[in-house]
Amino acid sequence: MKSRRQFITLTSLGLLGAAATQSQTSNPSQSTPGAPPAFGTAPEVGPEVSPTTFAEAEKLMQFEMSANERSVAADSWRRTMAALYERRTGPRKAELDAALAPATIWNPILPGLKAAPERDHFVRSNVDPGPLPSRDEDIAFSPVTRLSRWIEQRKLTSERLTQIYLKRIEQFDSKLRCIITLTRDLALAQSKKADQEIAAGKYRGPLHGIPWGGKDLLDTAGIPTTYGAEPYRDRIPTKSAAVVQRLQDAGAVLIAKLSLGALALNDIWFGGQTMNPWLLEEGASGSSAGPGAATAAGLVGFAIGSETGGSIVAPAMRCGVTGLRPTYGRVARTGAMTLCWSLDKLGPMTRSVEDAVLVLKTISGPDSGDLASVPSKLDFDANASVRGLRVGYFPQWMKEAPATEVDRAALDTVKKIGMEPVEVSIPDWPYDSLDLILFAEAAAAFEELTLSGGLTQLKAQVPDAWPNIFRQSRFLSAVDFVQADRLRRKVAVEMARVFSQVDLLLVPSLRDEMLTITNFTGHPSLTMRAGFVEVSEVRSDWAPDPKNPLPKFSPPRRVPHGVTLIGRLFDEGTLGQAGTALERAFAVSAEHPPGF
Repeated sequence: MKSRRQFITLTSLGLLGAAATQSQTSNPSQSTPGAPPAFGTAPEVGPEVSPTTFAEAEKLMQFEMSANERSVAADSWRRTMAALYERRTGPRKAELDAALAPATIWNPILPGLKAAPERDHFVRSNVDPGPLPSRDEDIAFSPVTRLSRWIEQRKLTSERLTQIYLKRIEQFDSKLRCIITLTRDLALAQSKKADQEIAAGKYRGPLHGIPWGGKDLLDTAGIPTTYGAEPYRDRIPTKSAAVVQRLQDAGAVLIAKLSLGALALNDIWFGGQTMNPWLLEEGASGSSAGPGAATAAGLVGFAIGSETGGSIVAPAMRCGVTGLRPTYGRVARTGAMTLCWSLDKLGPMTRSVEDAVLVLKTISGPDSGDLASVPSKLDFDANASVRGLRVGYFPQWMKEAPATEVDRAALDTVKKIGMEPVEVSIPDWPYDSLDLILFAEAAAAFEELTLSGGLTQLKAQVPDAWPNIFRQSRFLSAVDFVQADRLRRKVAVEMARVFSQVDLLLVPSLRDEMLTITNFTGHPSLTMRAGFVEVSEVRSDWAPDPKNPLPKFSPPRRVPHGVTLIGRLFDEGTLGQAGTALERAFAVSAEHPPGF
């Protein structure tokens, strides 16, 4: 086994003879038997640096050295640190396959805690779906809970339902720009097969024959998967993602690959900006823009989105649909684009709460291709009483933006249906410091695209878009990354304390602290329409641009507004039960966007 000094020497030069000669010159004691290894004895590599180099770098790191310390650092940098970049700079470069995960895996379950629930138990609502509507529009907007009953009862064929959605996509996608690839032939073939199986008595379950759309970061064998980004427009995978395969096994019908902001940020992709069906002047929010818009506009039965830092919550909120972000690790991400290994999650976007839980049941489970995915149970009963459930809320958050009267009314509804509101609090910590992990992981995931200059092909090149952030992230501190990781553990412990007091939380959907906290801790969330508000200005995911002010409205426009429930780790069943009860009480989920 090579000593540390020998390793650094060989790493730096790449040639055994030259390394031996130069290392002996710089450190003659190395040839002495029993001499210990030491840092700072490797050959000099990399570009020349000076005390001024460090003085300027200190501004980026917000860390200050004395003049003498800068001098020592500059004199020794090329012997102590520069060689550590050899994996990237050479001479011995090491390629990292896109599917290669880091050695460190985030586990949201803290030591000593058990993942809830302890049993698998799933009970659908038993409400009669009623007669099949005469209008195609009414069929298209029906939730999966009704569509599946009509298909099971053979009042509706999968082929007819697929044709309805195909026609609506043709009619409305030019307004929304939510479809990247239409899978017409596949959908017609799958729907025909579904009808044949159902007629033969082989009913696979609630998703059999239901057309769905997938965010275009889910690999589909033989079908383009573009990540919404120009450099990947012609990318055609040979194998489908685990989630895609599970839905296919359930008999669901893939009708379209849906838009996402390029590389899963916001709502601008190479085909333009995906728009909100409720307010066509504004984007659908992102990055699951296509799943949000397509579901809200009745172009699919349901959709699969993904979230790293708000990409299911935000478009579900703006487009007025239900978004279920599962616990980190519940749904295998094999075959899905990686943005952040320790943060990415896949989840359903639907037109009802029960729909979301139906889909979650189908796509849950581990896969060997995703090292963070784990076995889990789902305990859900659509008819269960929610009386006595303790719902935590933050009093101050309910009094200030982004909370609205809809949020405050939702808290009153919690009381009306028998759940118990409980005041909770968390420390005033710098939660946004955790985003250092997000930026570093994302920049690592797309290192090759960054170093090759491929980022310049992306449509969005503003300061808050990925191209600039990925480049800036090269200068983040590795020490601060480790400290952010430790803060992450500290925050997880704090959330465990909060959930020892309550069964779930009710929060304003876009409250930045909770979006950040729960994405990093891995807690599940359910965003659902709770009412309507009026807006007098277009809302945008992008930083304000004084040169391009956002359009204003007079009179204001009426748009849906959602609230978010946060659940215990792996306790999506309780989230679904509480959400179903609230949905009935809110009684606003059936309305759909005017003009669609």
